Amino acid sequence: MKNQEKDIVHEPSSDYEKAALDLLKIALKRSYTERFHTMTKLMKMNIMFRQAHIKHKSSN
Repeated sequence: MKNQEKDIVHEPSSDYEKAALDLLKIALKRSYTERFHTMTKLMKMNIMFRQAHIKHKSSN
């Protein structure tokens, strides 16, 4: 039985809940001005992507 235990590879289990909580804790440490600047940057990118036109030129 002990030989079988040695042959089994033990992979670390990923803890998604802890990772999500860590990200939330980091985000809460940011100042209100930093949050505001990040939000406005995302809003500007959203407007830019919404107005973008994709043009495709055939290679023939």
